[in-house]
Amino acid sequence: MQQHRFWDKKNAWLFAGVGAARTFDYFSTLNLRRRGDQEILVTNDLVDNHAAFAVVEAAGTGVSIGASYLFHHYGHHKLERWTSIVHFGLTTSGAVRNYCLKTVHPRSTP
Repeated sequence: MQQHRFWDKKNAWLFAGVGAARTFDYFSTLNLRRRGDQEILVTNDLVDNHAAFAVVEAAGTGVSIGASYLFHHYGHHKLERWTSIVHFGLTTSGAVRNYCLKTVHPRSTP
């Protein structure tokens, strides 16, 4: 792959996509908790603290951009792009999964 500036148009779109996917994941996870389900990747206490959970989601975006920068800096331009593509795909898939899960209905005792 040819040399390019790190903040080129393609990376800008990829990073925006990662940020959007993390935002989608944030809201899908809150929806999952409101419906009574349990989060499996982080603690329910973290998710239920909306500000802390938003920071975790934002940090995930930042770490992804940082990893892309390291790949860019050391000349691994395909990995630089694929970092965002894979992150976007996995995060979006997880968010869609959250919305597809059935709502938990507590059993009533007779």
